[in-house]
Amino acid sequence: MFKSKAALTAIALAVGIASSAAHAADKPLKSIGITVGSLGNPYFVTIVKGAEAKAKQINPNAKVTSVSADYDLNKQFTQIDNFISAHVDMILINAADPKAIEPAVKKAEAAGIAVVAVDVAAAGANATVQTNNVQAGEISCQYLVDKLNGKGNVIIENGPQVSAVIDRVNGCKTVLAKAPGIKLLSFDQDGKGSREGGMNAMQGYLTRFPVINGVFAINDPQAIGSDLAAKQLKRSGIVITSVDGAPDIETALKTDTLVQASASQDPWAMAQKAVEVGYGIMNGHPPANPTTLLPSTLVTRQNVGSYKGWSSPR
Repeated sequence: MFKSKAALTAIALAVGIASSAAHAADKPLKSIGITVGSLGNPYFVTIVKGAEAKAKQINPNAKVTSVSADYDLNKQFTQIDNFISAHVDMILINAADPKAIEPAVKKAEAAGIAVVAVDVAAAGANATVQTNNVQAGEISCQYLVDKLNGKGNVIIENGPQVSAVIDRVNGCKTVLAKAPGIKLLSFDQDGKGSREGGMNAMQGYLTRFPVINGVFAINDPQAIGSDLAAKQLKRSGIVITSVDGAPDIETALKTDTLVQASASQDPWAMAQKAVEVGYGIMNGHPPANPTTLLPSTLVTRQNVGSYKGWSSPR
């Protein structure tokens, strides 16, 4: 049916007004609560900074409150209760226990709060944004296998049993299983995600095993602790790889250490995406896929000079 130019203009104007009204009807982002593993870890500090930058981009007056759970589930439950009492619009959660956290997540959602899991999964969360940790484990351990020419005694230095660590270990195991010349000496010891934990675990390995050719540490702090232990016990010729791409590992890759590679994460981009996804959920626009996986790239001694790490200007 033919419509006059005036009618078409009126329709276009009406659509424009409706669109503006819909946009204007979006809930404002007034406040975000963030609970992470440890604010003593620069990785989580970068997550907080990335989330804050994105929140301020959406609303310059948005309030961002960040707290450290210190891997303590009860502490994290209390923190989420506090966020609910403060009526935040969104919670970003780095779960201390990905399954046991579910009641707190459900309680927050029942209060009308969008909950986005960051870095590790959290049962019941509206969405999850994390590194593709299976892929990170694969590329880190493939580098290890290649460096050893497919032969040698290797250790997977495990960590806290959150989804990110489990996925990295599974990715690594898949790669090692394809190399018949690799003997896996140990894969179930918890290096606690820390430098001290990695150092203690590595001291145990070095005392127990006379020949170790390679170690995959589930994160950079453990890798650095493992290198320190090897130095103390005067053991050399060990290839250490890990996951994170942290500032400390950039230094390690540029100096005389046993650390040879790290599969990088981008905590800044991860947090930015999490806030973006959470804002969409707040306004009735959940993502098509509730899980967003960010790809990992390998940082080595060869390419570390061109690596744009966590502390790069944004």
